[in-house]
Amino acid sequence: MSPRQITVLGECVADAFTEPANAPHELALRVLPGGGPANTAVALARLGTPARFLARLSGDVFGRLFRAHLEASGVDLSDAVAAAEPSTLAVAELDAQGQAAFSFHAQATADWQWSNEELAGVDLSDTVCVHTGSLALVCEPGAAVVEEFLAAAAPRATISIDPNVRPMLVHPDVYRARLTHWCGLADVLRLSEDDLDLLLPGTSPERACDVWHAAGARLVVITRGAGGALVSLDGERLQVPAVTTRVVDTVGAGDSFTAGLLHHLGSHGLLGGRMTELGLGEVAQACLFATQVAALTCSVAGPNPPWQSQLAQAGAADGA
Repeated sequence: MSPRQITVLGECVADAFTEPANAPHELALRVLPGGGPANTAVALARLGTPARFLARLSGDVFGRLFRAHLEASGVDLSDAVAAAEPSTLAVAELDAQGQAAFSFHAQATADWQWSNEELAGVDLSDTVCVHTGSLALVCEPGAAVVEEFLAAAAPRATISIDPNVRPMLVHPDVYRARLTHWCGLADVLRLSEDDLDLLLPGTSPERACDVWHAAGARLVVITRGAGGALVSLDGERLQVPAVTTRVVDTVGAGDSFTAGLLHHLGSHGLLGGRMTELGLGEVAQACLFATQVAALTCSVAGPNPPWQSQLAQAGAADGA
């Protein structure tokens, strides 16, 4: 079955990675197009899902980079807003394990300035799933507008949310204050172990799943890096192993996992509304596929998710 359209709403961020400079007391930066929602939209399109991205794209040098990157990956930008504000910049420092710590330059940038008028005309009649999260749901003035858009979409489309907590920019208390409301909107909640530690410190993953199910989320997936993922569907749980890979960095791995999960569910006709027919076995298969997508993303530098053909090649190599 061919997957139907998934609409992603959220930010584009210029991810600037530090590199050795040619002279003392200088800092060289290598800039790649990133941002959690943008990464997810790119990964979906490269996997073969019709992906539309609702973004506010600046006309500055970073905004032009975002637009070229998204279009080259096959993302539909027909409803993107041409924004007057500058783009958001994040400077990343990688540790020895390839984990990135970001510092954000995001004051009054384009991504957070959504108005009701900009989203009012978006047609969701062909959309089976709306995905969002990260800073788009917590940065005002646009956050409240995004929540209203999700509430209007929820009766017809599956709602997927990735909190992607960024404590350097927004205090975790802001996420905590809104998370119960998001679970009331969400059918799918995907977050990382680091997110869990920030949102419910000292809480076991299993207990956290129960809390979020009680608030309304049907499917909760907590990704654990090399530890795989914990999957919980209405309280039924299982563990999905990670795929062993050579890690260059982990930037965008969670976004790629989310895209793989949604792509697989959509390809099997399991997205749309509250997914009442979804079973734990089907979710397990989708998550196993998602771990393959995330592993390939970890094997290259930056948020660079694989194309469908690369997945096929990797599968053929594994079977050889």
